[in-house]
Amino acid sequence: MNSRKEELEKFRKVNGPLIDVRSPSEYYKGHLPNSINIPLFDNEERSIIGTIYKNYGREKAVIQGLEYLAKKIENIVNKLFEAINVYKSKNHYSKLEELTLKIYCARGGMRSKSITWLLEKYNQRSIRLKDGYKSYRKWTLESFNKEWEIVVIGGKTGTGKTKLLKLLGKNNYQVIDLEGLASHRGSTFGGLGMKGQPSNEKFENMIAEELKGFQKNKKIFVEAESANIGKCKIPHEFFSKMKTADRIEIKKSESNRLDELIKTYSIYEEKDLIEAVLRIKKKLGPQRTTIAIESIKNKDWQSVCMAVLEYYDKCYDYEKTGKNNIKTLDMTDIFDDQTTLRLIKENMKS
Repeated sequence: MNSRKEELEKFRKVNGPLIDVRSPSEYYKGHLPNSINIPLFDNEERSIIGTIYKNYGREKAVIQGLEYLAKKIENIVNKLFEAINVYKSKNHYSKLEELTLKIYCARGGMRSKSITWLLEKYNQRSIRLKDGYKSYRKWTLESFNKEWEIVVIGGKTGTGKTKLLKLLGKNNYQVIDLEGLASHRGSTFGGLGMKGQPSNEKFENMIAEELKGFQKNKKIFVEAESANIGKCKIPHEFFSKMKTADRIEIKKSESNRLDELIKTYSIYEEKDLIEAVLRIKKKLGPQRTTIAIESIKNKDWQSVCMAVLEYYDKCYDYEKTGKNNIKTLDMTDIFDDQTTLRLIKENMKS
């Protein structure tokens, strides 16, 4: 017997290619990090099998699954061994060294069991995840219930909160860039220049993976956010901790903030900026909307940012995280990293 079943913690420690055999739609929704999707069934096949199972029972559903599988076994096996070869090449294994393929499906049932059975016929070692992806999701959701010590970095738009988080991360502070993980800046202009947002499930998984590497007795820095970042929703338990967290409120002059906004948004296409302005035209009002659009066309970036700054500031009044032990840090005209780090350290001690 070349295959076995393991709990999530032991499963993750095994060296070898990680294979997700669920359908592409399941994989897209969320998956274990660094896993390769080699599906037993495509989305349509999975749907048909599910319908048969519901209407006619397990036996007929299994028979239908085997019929689908019979047509693609060779292709699946080739992909599995290709994954092994790629893994060996990337990790400098010799051709003769044997690896263990790590297999998981939705609940650790028929799909992963079928693949490990198939690999046995090729004398290839494999391991499957007990309870499948379901066990990973359980681990993800449980991670948000732990007692994390969170510090919220607040401040109005243009105060450089994201830059500050990146600086802290580079200097070994524990940081979660929620907007980076969500691929969105959390405003009507938030999707500009960002890649497509992940599914909400994948977003949760990524946060859990960040937390996995953190020490519980050290502070975790996050940016002040609303509950939703674009279409991604911050996990309820984690957001609850953010709401009661200590807060460092970054303050900068209006000119500093305008300069930051100009650097951020002047690089984007005219049509994308105009579309973003039109999405908030009711809140901007007709006069400011017209000014913003004309300013975009004329590349008058100062006027563009002035037109939307009031809108941003009004939105900021509704942001509800980090309302405990607020400490204001005036960083007007402060741009060098060392001074910024020194002020943060002094703030944390006080």
